[in-house]
Amino acid sequence: MAVVSFWIACFVIGTDIAFSCQNTDDFVGASSPGDIVIGGLFAVHSEMLHPEEYPIEPVIQNCAGFEIQVFLQTLAMIHAIETINNSTLLSGVTLGYEIYDTCAEVTKAMASALRFLSKFNSSEDVVEFQCNYSDYIPRVKAVTGATYSEVSMAVSRLLALQLIPQVSPASSAEILSDKIRFPSFFRTIPSDFHQTRAMAHLICESGWNWIGVIATDDDNGRFALESFGVQAMANNVCIAFKEMLPAYLSDNTFHTKVDHAIEKIVKETRVNVIVVFMRQIHVLKLFKKAIERNVNKIWIASDNWSAAVKISTIPNIGQLGTIVGFGFKSGDVSTFQDFLRNLHERPTDNNKFLREYITLLSVCAHLEYHDFQTCLSNQSQEDLLQNVESKHQIWRDDFLNANIEPGFIHSTILAVYAIAHAIKGQCKDRNCKDPSAFTPWELLEELKKVTIIDDDKEIKFDSNGDMSTSYDVLFWKEIDGRIEITTMAEYDPEKDDFIFEDEDKKKQFLDLKKVQSTCSQHCRPGQMKKVTESPHTCCYECVSCPENHYSNQTDVDYCYRCNNRTYWAPANSTTCYRKTIHFLAWTDCFAIFLLLLSAFGVLLVLSISVIFTKHLNTPVVKASGGLTVCYVILFSHFLIFLSTVFFVDEPTEFKCKTRQALFGISFALCISCILIKSLKILLAFSFDPKLQNFLKRVYKPVPTVITCTGIQVIICTFWLIFRTPFVKQNFSIPRAIILECHEGSVVAFGIMLGYIAALAFVCFIFAFKGRKLPENYNEAKFITFGMLIYFIAWIVFIPVHATTFGKYLPAVEIIVVLISNYGILCCLFLPKCYIIIYKQETNTKAAFLKMIYTYSSKSAGSVAVSQISLDSKTPSARAAISDSSKPEKDSVNGNCRSQVPGQTLIKGKGLPKNTARTTARKRLSSI
Repeated sequence: MAVVSFWIACFVIGTDIAFSCQNTDDFVGASSPGDIVIGGLFAVHSEMLHPEEYPIEPVIQNCAGFEIQVFLQTLAMIHAIETINNSTLLSGVTLGYEIYDTCAEVTKAMASALRFLSKFNSSEDVVEFQCNYSDYIPRVKAVTGATYSEVSMAVSRLLALQLIPQVSPASSAEILSDKIRFPSFFRTIPSDFHQTRAMAHLICESGWNWIGVIATDDDNGRFALESFGVQAMANNVCIAFKEMLPAYLSDNTFHTKVDHAIEKIVKETRVNVIVVFMRQIHVLKLFKKAIERNVNKIWIASDNWSAAVKISTIPNIGQLGTIVGFGFKSGDVSTFQDFLRNLHERPTDNNKFLREYITLLSVCAHLEYHDFQTCLSNQSQEDLLQNVESKHQIWRDDFLNANIEPGFIHSTILAVYAIAHAIKGQCKDRNCKDPSAFTPWELLEELKKVTIIDDDKEIKFDSNGDMSTSYDVLFWKEIDGRIEITTMAEYDPEKDDFIFEDEDKKKQFLDLKKVQSTCSQHCRPGQMKKVTESPHTCCYECVSCPENHYSNQTDVDYCYRCNNRTYWAPANSTTCYRKTIHFLAWTDCFAIFLLLLSAFGVLLVLSISVIFTKHLNTPVVKASGGLTVCYVILFSHFLIFLSTVFFVDEPTEFKCKTRQALFGISFALCISCILIKSLKILLAFSFDPKLQNFLKRVYKPVPTVITCTGIQVIICTFWLIFRTPFVKQNFSIPRAIILECHEGSVVAFGIMLGYIAALAFVCFIFAFKGRKLPENYNEAKFITFGMLIYFIAWIVFIPVHATTFGKYLPAVEIIVVLISNYGILCCLFLPKCYIIIYKQETNTKAAFLKMIYTYSSKSAGSVAVSQISLDSKTPSARAAISDSSKPEKDSVNGNCRSQVPGQTLIKGKGLPKNTARTTARKRLSSI
């Protein structure tokens, strides 16, 4: 622990230990001559010492806070350059370097950049002003760095004046991809766009949507926060709070704002995930305060500090909770580790950073971790400087290796090699030992085409100057009381996905989901979010999905609607259910009952047909119009009963078209035949001469039946052609689909029924006129009753049909068809069957003749009396009647005999006997 804790002392010791800047050469941190010089900008110190008040003189101040990790990056640059010089990559051309310390300050970095722009071999480091720098040869051909994006932005704008290539191994701000503003900037790491997208993806995959963000108040922090905000919104992640800490530790408000940030974290109990975009020194200060307040959260680390050993060795760091970070993809750094082991053998004359490191190591490396704070509080900086003089140099071989952050070391080496490959391209046909062999802007063009082989993969800069390398997802794991930073997964920016090496790593990732960090509780499947008054979409209430809607995932914004034609869902449902298909099935008890009634009707029709056929020559059958008419009527009744079958079971196009047409035509045929019977009866027994003449002209049996039925056939044909019935799905019941026949045209359906009603009404009028026929032959009265039953049934049907829905709607139609059909069939044929079977004595010609004779006598007498009554109104008529109507006494029969010769009057009736008999015979023969 004493080894790894050394960096803390290194940070605290002020760099009064470092030599003051007396001239420009003192300004250089490390250098080495070469044919081609590469500049380096690294924040070896974390801050620049400012006076208590604002500076009044333009003097570059000393720096403080030695950064071991950045110091290692400078060594990685030196190692890469020396490795290239010792290889055949540049064929004898040597690379030199000048490395400057920016102290994480833009001002100091700009001073270094100005020296890079100075003219080559200028003794006074003069930067010449020119309108065209195409032939200008500056001090360096390219620059590696800077460490922080804010510094890189400022330096890149200055270097762009001469288009000097700048390749950064650590500046990740998304804005640096803008080639209009930063045309000469490149980097060997991905843009923050990919990092923030990876963070948002990780947070979303873990089920978190209510998080906090803390960033430094500088360009890098602000741009990272802006980029992350966009990615978070795209992944439905809400930022509960944002805290910005001052970029400089010397800011008087720094500690106050750290306290405020910690207070915010403590108060927001629902926020259990904190994303941190800060430099390592800022994270160090924040975490120390968080440990004091016993804060336990999940911390998402940016690439700046995700692999920082100085933070992982903070006492009680494990109390903070879980730390997951994103680091740049590391490569093989074994040769660099060998370089570090031999570092103590190197001279320190041209490397002030190394000399300072050795000095600090001598002062602090012997301290144990727990005694380190006492050493800091009891000794001033002057005491430490005095101790430096009395201390012998101490070297720890394993200290630097223990503090390596492989991602930054690898990206630094890549930056140097990218510049070297570009130089190689320029030196193919040039003598590059001459510094004026090529200019920086020519090297810039070559750099755009460079391809490097790294770990057997080809990598190159994209159009934005970025290298599309992947990220390592780092997991801080506590083992034996100390934190080890392990690689949990790899993030592929191109696929936007995590790649796990094994199941144990994946289990670590899945364990993160156990922690809840949401503004509201997760909405279960079957529920949806209801936005509250909060401005954040992540704060909501969970409400059940309404009927016919469902959700099968958690935290859905809205429930999905079921397909109304096929599916339904109850409230709070996680799935849709297929709707039950309803229709009047064969197996339905009510349908079976109705079909049995229809079958009984068919049997009744057949039975009547057999009875009428067996008694074909009896007066009752003949009086019914003969066997042909009876058969036609009975056949139409059979078809009507048969049509009810098409109302049952699953509707089809054929059934829908057949059932109404078959019923309509059959009923029209039946009523047409009954109409002819009514006309015939009225004609046979009518004594009104005018009515008889009219009936004789109208009475054309076959043409009338064909015409009346044909009209119905035409109506149904037009109906089926132009507005044919079809199968319709009725969705009036929420959980079922009712299959039913839609009539196609309500008007056509009404015309068909209206036509049958018109025929029935005419038939009813004619039958009503013949209701007083002979008792044993009063068919007109039964026809009247049959028509009344028909009218009542269909009048009741209209409102019932209009108010009924569901699968039993066809049953209503079957019922009305059966009632009207049974009514007419029974009224028309059952009285005759009763006479044929039970009153056979009345089913003889003599009985019928007597019955008709009696009815004719009464009817004729009434007509005669009526005629006499009319004629007696004249005087001559009254006299004639008086003379001719004097009766004589018949000695034999006791009847009155008329004075008219050859005529015998019926007793009490005044009608000649032979006239009544003749009339009876005519009526019987006509019937």
